[in-house]
Amino acid sequence: MRYLEVTVPEGKRGTVLEILEDEGIDYVVSDETSGRGYAAVVRFPVPTRAVEPLLDRLQRAGIGDEASVVVINAETVLSEQFSTLRDRYSQGGQLGARTSRQVLRTKADELTPPFSIYTVMLLISAVVATAGLLADSPAVVIGAMVIAPLLGPALAANVGIVTGDGRLKSTGFRYQIVGVAMVVIASITLATLARLAGLEPAGVDIVVATELEERVAPNLFSLAVALGAGIAGILSLTRGFSEAIVGVMIAAALIPPSAAVGITVAWGMYGAAIGAAVLVIVNLLSINLAALATLWIAGYRPQGLFEVSPTRTPTYTYAAIFGVGLLVLAAPLAGVTLLEFHTTELESAAEDEVDAVLAQPRYDGLEADDVAVELDGDYPIQSVERVVVTVSTRNPEPESELADRLYEEIQAHSDDSLIVEVQYVVAEERGENDEADTQRVTIRTADGT
Repeated sequence: MRYLEVTVPEGKRGTVLEILEDEGIDYVVSDETSGRGYAAVVRFPVPTRAVEPLLDRLQRAGIGDEASVVVINAETVLSEQFSTLRDRYSQGGQLGARTSRQVLRTKADELTPPFSIYTVMLLISAVVATAGLLADSPAVVIGAMVIAPLLGPALAANVGIVTGDGRLKSTGFRYQIVGVAMVVIASITLATLARLAGLEPAGVDIVVATELEERVAPNLFSLAVALGAGIAGILSLTRGFSEAIVGVMIAAALIPPSAAVGITVAWGMYGAAIGAAVLVIVNLLSINLAALATLWIAGYRPQGLFEVSPTRTPTYTYAAIFGVGLLVLAAPLAGVTLLEFHTTELESAAEDEVDAVLAQPRYDGLEADDVAVELDGDYPIQSVERVVVTVSTRNPEPESELADRLYEEIQAHSDDSLIVEVQYVVAEERGENDEADTQRVTIRTADGT
């Protein structure tokens, strides 16, 4: 429930009290003697869901921006008339108490920190995220998400769109764009220093780090995080759910990919950097589109007869921009997703073919250790380069034509030309305890030539 204090302009006292009487609201009115053009101050408790329709009704009655309205959380109201009012507004079966548009704007504004604090916190988050990706440490990357203040700007921009608040909208978009750019620049700087210092934890090919690899070759499933973050962000703002947890979710969609852009640029892997940059932009568009759609569907827009039109066109325009941009940039993600499906199918088929070939009598003594499909590393859209078959044997002599035979069987499952590489793990017995030394050697590569 809420407790409202309305400072009524001169000439509007009767109108305000008439509306409150019609709504069945208990109120206290006192004269205003400051001489600033106000006639009275009216105080009254209302259910949370009643705040927005009541303020809308007051505005339609001519109580506009010249009136001062304060909305305060109230713990308890003991009044039979208030109980009746609460029962009336509790009908409808909605989940939780819907925050009014007026309060929503205030909350979105409060979640957007001053720019100086925003900058410092985001730079710290960028440094932590870059270090976590370079060290391939999920715990450190999560820590970077926790401290990133990205919830407020993402929500403020879309609240500003649907409520017609230009200042809130421009602030939200400016914070988002500048924030992502800051993370990328900070990551480039830190990663360049790490590379010059010889800190290459994953070798020359830095993207083999698991935490980094999934950001430079994103798939369509990456959209789920961003879309869910946008929807959950609005629900947390409007229904009182945990905003801190949702803030981590939004940061998860933006901070690690932005840091991945900086790291891959520092390592000169521009194809991988493009993949990570596409993920950052797609996530930005997804968060804003999901937030905007959720707000509009939930009814957070001016409700008066002449108030819907000014926000309808901008809302549809921004939704179209977000949607079209998302569809265009989702194409590379769809390509990566199809490649992953193809890779999984090819690996499964290759395992079956290897087992079938090695089951033949002529290959007795050979056992399949592993079958792996390797990609060419040409980011952001890769392709299958080779299938590596590892077999174990105690015979140091290679089996003739095994690679060619496996190539014929495996190539039938792929439309693209690929290489089938056979590696032998040779075990040599020694000593009375039957201990064995092993060595891995590549005996033959078949590529159909």
